[in-house]
Amino acid sequence: MKPATPSTGDQPDVLIIGGGIGGLSSAFALARQGLRVRVLERAKEFGEVGAGIQIAPNCTRILHEYGLLDEAKDLGVLPENMVMRDAVDARELTRLDLRDLERRYGFPYMVIHRSDLHGIFLRACRRAGVELVTDKTVTGYEHTEGGALVRLEDGTSESAPLVVAADGLHSVARRQLVGDDVVSSDYVAYRAAVPIEKVRDNGIAEKDVTVYVGPRCHFVQYALRGGDMFNQVAVFESPKALAGRDDWGTPDELDAAFAPTCDTVRKGIPLMWRDRWWQMLDRNPVATWVHGRIALLGDAAHPPLQYMAQGAIMAIEDGWVLARHVARLRAESGAGAAAVPDWDAALAAYEAVRVEHCRRVVETARAWGELWHLDGTERLQRNAIMAERDTYDYGFTDWVYGPTALTPDEEPAMFTPIPLASADLRTATGAASADLGAGAGTASAAGPVAGGAR
Repeated sequence: MKPATPSTGDQPDVLIIGGGIGGLSSAFALARQGLRVRVLERAKEFGEVGAGIQIAPNCTRILHEYGLLDEAKDLGVLPENMVMRDAVDARELTRLDLRDLERRYGFPYMVIHRSDLHGIFLRACRRAGVELVTDKTVTGYEHTEGGALVRLEDGTSESAPLVVAADGLHSVARRQLVGDDVVSSDYVAYRAAVPIEKVRDNGIAEKDVTVYVGPRCHFVQYALRGGDMFNQVAVFESPKALAGRDDWGTPDELDAAFAPTCDTVRKGIPLMWRDRWWQMLDRNPVATWVHGRIALLGDAAHPPLQYMAQGAIMAIEDGWVLARHVARLRAESGAGAAAVPDWDAALAAYEAVRVEHCRRVVETARAWGELWHLDGTERLQRNAIMAERDTYDYGFTDWVYGPTALTPDEEPAMFTPIPLASADLRTATGAASADLGAGAGTASAAGPVAGGAR
């Protein structure tokens, strides 16, 4: 689809708060519908922090529709397998053949540097005529006649028929409109992206995404930027957090958490960035994302823990769904792309389908985190279940990697969890562990399939 020409006028059709991946991807999606879109970013320039990010077929499908997939392929890596290993003895637990995964879903599984994906959408927005404004801090939201208004730190305000709050985990809009707080998992993530030469002697798998799971910790590895860089993520439960301390997740805890792990993991730990770490936080799901003409999107609406590697993907899907409903309603009205969007109907359709899907992802991510980190008998039960999984079993991924639903009836059924207690421990070997499930006391076979903390 060729992007339509944005409308003209001083007031935008859509005002998007936040210039991260969710904000920019949504701005591009709406600009393709001929809407005049303005993005307000708090920072002095657009950019992303972090390292690697995994994008599954439900996202690369949208990149293809946007005409951005080839650019992403040039900047990213298409791994061959997703492999889960035991973090203590390094034995393989289960795997997905990602080339076969692409055949099943029609689009590839990709890993890419977070800043590269952000840059793709930033350039796309510029080409589409999105107005990109930096150094604007939003302090509050108000409803207006026929739209909404944002108050800025500099004392000015801006308004539009639709305001989209894509301002992240610590969203000002979420605090004002919902009033809940973030939820701490007591886990922390360290990241690093280093030249591949620094890790080639560490026993790494350059062509795979590898997830090492262990009691109260896990470690993720994969190549980036055409294989020239290597991404690592170390996640562990913080004893200081459990003790109620404020200074939790510090480097001394990192070293202690991974001391009992295998050689490949231990060799990677000294390479982690030690001047920054990410406390793993989410929020409880809420059923209302739309407040008048103010809509929550991305992490402002549904911040997940990282275990399914779907956080940025859900934000991209949000914008795609909203834009598709704008296009649908215009077509049904017979007025075409020049018509003023029926924002209330579009927002209702957006909320009707996205809330339930994202609730599933948020809650499943929490459960997978618990299951990845089990110890003792429950770990062995999980191991036994994973040992029975077929590499080409997609029963646990169809609900998330298939086409993004536009209506509730298109949302696929969830998988059926396998109770841990059903495992035959006579088939479990050693300390191997693996999992993926839908709640404490249950396990399923999709754990490695859904990636890991990014």
